Amino acid sequence: MQLLSFGRTVVVLIALLSSPLPAAAQAPNMPPPQVTVETLEARDVPVVYEYPGRIVASREVEVRARVGGILLGREFDEGARVKKGDLLFQIDPATYQAQVALAKAQVAQAAAQLSQARRSEERALELTRRGASSQSTLDDAVSARELAEAQVEAAQAQLRTAQLSLDYATVTAPVDGITSLEQVPEGSLLSTGDLLTKISQIDPVYANFSAADTEAATIREMVEKGALEGADEASDLKVEILFGDGSVYGETGRIDFTSTSIDTETGTILSRTVMPNPTAQLLPGQFVRLRLKGLVAKDAIVIPAEALMQGPQGTFVYLVDGENVAAVAPIALERQIADGYLVKSGLKAGDRLVTKGVVKVRPGAPVKPTPEGGVPDQPAAAPAEAGGSSAGEAPATKETAER
Repeated sequence: MQLLSFGRTVVVLIALLSSPLPAAAQAPNMPPPQVTVETLEARDVPVVYEYPGRIVASREVEVRARVGGILLGREFDEGARVKKGDLLFQIDPATYQAQVALAKAQVAQAAAQLSQARRSEERALELTRRGASSQSTLDDAVSARELAEAQVEAAQAQLRTAQLSLDYATVTAPVDGITSLEQVPEGSLLSTGDLLTKISQIDPVYANFSAADTEAATIREMVEKGALEGADEASDLKVEILFGDGSVYGETGRIDFTSTSIDTETGTILSRTVMPNPTAQLLPGQFVRLRLKGLVAKDAIVIPAEALMQGPQGTFVYLVDGENVAAVAPIALERQIADGYLVKSGLKAGDRLVTKGVVKVRPGAPVKPTPEGGVPDQPAAAPAEAGGSSAGEAPATKETAER
């Protein structure tokens, strides 16, 4: 009997499940979702690139001793700014002063001998003309004069060498910049070539940065297509510096060097920017961000970030046709900019793009566009439990009232 009762129950359940539901129990037809639609327009869009960079001195000069001797004194404060020609070190000049005095005496002696040789040559020439002297005597006088001239030149060369050594005993700054720590203390015995200090030239400074090879190629292509405002070369790109707190450096620079090879380890291309630094605000070793400005994408399509969707086949958006039916449009993006994303391919001017309410859209299904810039209507609030309708709630239908 129990088995028979169970069988009858199963038959009743199957019959109930197979019978059509009452109309009131079936899901009503949903209205088209309300979305915001924007008609795309092609326009010129400024394109800005940012890269991390590092400040380096434009010149790093080693100050070395050009003559040997005892170091008498240092005439600068370590780490201070110096100007070209400022006195840095003084090497004992006594030995070189003596060499200069000796060289001067040798020049004077050689000059006296030359004067005597010239007078002897003149007398021999006059006697030869009168026939009172032989030609060989004149030849000897000419040779003596030439030898005396050579001795004068040699003595003068020795004087210049001695004077240079004396000048080198006074070490001056070869460039403007900031000095490092001294390498040898006062009283040290120096040899020619010993390092005394280093000077870093920081006005201007260099800011080195590396760009991905693909981005470098894109920038080069944009420049070749005339996308650079008011210039024709990538070196004319304006470069701004941003500090860690987001503030912008008050000077702008330019790119003066780009490597012709790609770093095999990082896949990047090294570039260098020249930046004015009159107040020494930029210091060697400082990390900054560099912003490249001046590029303009001609007739570009820009879409907002909220319009993008990601699927198994890649990035896509929804477009709406003349009958307000949504369709999937795969796209390729160029890069992100301040206004959204720059589209590389897949969209054109005049396309109607769904920008808000994207999650409610289904491919091939109709939508209800709102005016551009409008906000899709929010879903109606749930009915209040205690009866009555809340603000903004749709009025009750006749069927609901009867219930």
